[in-house]
Amino acid sequence: MASFQLSAQEDMVEKFLDAAARGDLTQVSTLLTLVPALINQTGYSGWTALICDKFSVNSSSQTAYDIAKFWGHQHVSNLLGRTDDGCLRVLPGSDPTQQENYFSRETLDRLSGKRTDQAWLEAKQSDPHTVYLLFSNLSPMVSSSQVEAKLCRFRYEAVKDLIQKPATVLIFLGVEKRKKPSSSSSPSRSSQRQEGTWEPPAWFAIGSVEDSAELLKRCSENCSFPKMPNRDLLTLSEEEAGEEEVWWLRLGRPSRYSVCPTCGGSTKLEEGGYKRSCLNSDCKSLQGVHNTCYPRVDPVVIMLVIHPDGNQCLLGRKKIFPVGMFSCLAGFIEPGEAIEEAVRREVEEESGVKVGPVQYISCQPWPMPSNLMIGCLAVAVSTDIRVDKNEIEEARWFPRQQVIDSVFRAVRPAFSLPPRQTIAHQLIRHWIGTSSNL
Repeated sequence: MASFQLSAQEDMVEKFLDAAARGDLTQVSTLLTLVPALINQTGYSGWTALICDKFSVNSSSQTAYDIAKFWGHQHVSNLLGRTDDGCLRVLPGSDPTQQENYFSRETLDRLSGKRTDQAWLEAKQSDPHTVYLLFSNLSPMVSSSQVEAKLCRFRYEAVKDLIQKPATVLIFLGVEKRKKPSSSSSPSRSSQRQEGTWEPPAWFAIGSVEDSAELLKRCSENCSFPKMPNRDLLTLSEEEAGEEEVWWLRLGRPSRYSVCPTCGGSTKLEEGGYKRSCLNSDCKSLQGVHNTCYPRVDPVVIMLVIHPDGNQCLLGRKKIFPVGMFSCLAGFIEPGEAIEEAVRREVEEESGVKVGPVQYISCQPWPMPSNLMIGCLAVAVSTDIRVDKNEIEEARWFPRQQVIDSVFRAVRPAFSLPPRQTIAHQLIRHWIGTSSNL
């Protein structure tokens, strides 16, 4: 009798789940009226009738969308293929939620209109509320803890002697993005607010040629200048990293372009350190628009190539990578080249795989040295791999489950990925969360 009752219960659960999958509202309502507990019952695959989170997967790494589409339940798959705002979800494709990458958070308002206002800049430099970041050989002074690093901040009185030295490079970064101070603010700020003259603190970066050991004496905390910025600066918080990206891209250029690349003459800093101009009045760089005057930014495509079956991705590794690490393929965009064409060319050059459709996902400023990483998904139209050993050491197709194990650090993953702060890691996570695998 017990066996018969169990079979009857299982039969009702299957009928309920089938009705839900078919979108049969009448039958679903009838069954729930008879047995309300059906709403939480799961079928043999582990799904309930209400599971539709695109990031949830069952033991076979299948989403609710995957299952509904596989069984031909077009009505349900259409519902799951839409987001709350009614926009169609593309699989694989872009997440409608804006993706924010490390180094991308804008904590400062750049105030580009103030860069040519020399009087305003000088007033801000001596303002007691202005914040200064200190650098030696492009490395920022940071205070470190067991959890994360933090940029050391100074006020004008602590660094005014450095500002006055001819060899010092001073870069205006912007002003803080925040609301006006509340009544609990300091008396001076409260009075400024009441008079309507309050302005958020300005931020400057100081590049000093002074001995780094002497510079460290200015900090009362456990401070240092990171010797391996590619690794050490990834311990900064999202906010600190956003500030770091701004100064690195601007501070790095003055040290590299003290001589005009057009005529070889001497140059001077202008517009709050954002621009370098040639002192030779006959130089062509002073006529029209020339990119030799502004900070250099090198565009790089970085792409996750998806197998035609939709269930594998192509990853490669260079000799300099840690043992077992694989990442997305990447390469510089050539002059006059479109993003899509750069993706196709780089993938074929490095791996021999031909790529068809290309879709932009997000980008990341990468200040080591001055790259803009343009992240894309690409679909392969061929699968044979022929690695160019001059470009990369190895490339492989990895099944989606192995990628999931590596992202979520399973007990014995088949390979490791770059850290979460990299756009390569975020592209892979994006594909896991949005791709169909049936």
